[in-house]
Amino acid sequence: MIVGGVLSPIENLLTEILVWFHDSVGLTWAWSIVALTVLVRILLVPLAIKQIHSMQSLQLHAPEMKAIQQRYRNDRQRQSEELMKFYKENKINPYASCLPILFQIPIFIALFFVLKDFEREIFPDFPASSLDWIGLVDITEATSRGWGPVLLVVYVASQLTSTWLMSTTMQSNAQRYLLMALPVFFIPFILQFPSGLMIYWLTTNLWTTGQGLVTRRLMPKPVVPPKRSSRTPSKDEEQPQPAATKHPTPPRRVKKKRGGQRR
Repeated sequence: MIVGGVLSPIENLLTEILVWFHDSVGLTWAWSIVALTVLVRILLVPLAIKQIHSMQSLQLHAPEMKAIQQRYRNDRQRQSEELMKFYKENKINPYASCLPILFQIPIFIALFFVLKDFEREIFPDFPASSLDWIGLVDITEATSRGWGPVLLVVYVASQLTSTWLMSTTMQSNAQRYLLMALPVFFIPFILQFPSGLMIYWLTTNLWTTGQGLVTRRLMPKPVVPPKRSSRTPSKDEEQPQPAATKHPTPPRRVKKKRGGQRR
């Protein structure tokens, strides 16, 4: 497949990491997938921090953005231009919230291909190893078999929780509910995914949930700058001007009249 060919370097890297966790660290194949997931999420922490900052900024500036949308509701092009200008002035990256998921998509697809051929290409080199996870799930079997549906239920619950935490900046409840409904819509498609792939996604959802709870307590929210109006002085005008130097006034000279009287 073309996708598999393009992702071959990522597949080879994931295979090497899984083999290292299994052979050198001594983890089972299923727990190696969990360790791989944790490693990937640690590498994505800087992007996750940017994501949270971006979402906080969007939430704080939501009233101003809504006002722009209402002002230019009849001119979509002008509305888009004004919103982009607003993002630039306030240093907001509306796409930062998508970066972690975009970087995980190639890894998710590559891991799918690794697990698809795992039992035939990798497992024979380790005959004493096991493919089971906690004695219930075979990582190479489809999620629809055995205890896979239980794993699927836990996955959907974790996906809904992480989505709810990461969608708090949605201006419309309809958008939030639609985003939360997507995992349910995907169930018929992921039933044929290898169970190991569900272990990966379940682990990353649990990480996202924990990360969201921790960072919201530890990371301060960005401070909204004061609104400026046409009467607000510019930065140059706000700088204090040097006081004018007062020249000493010479004393008044009083003329004396003849006879000793002063004028």
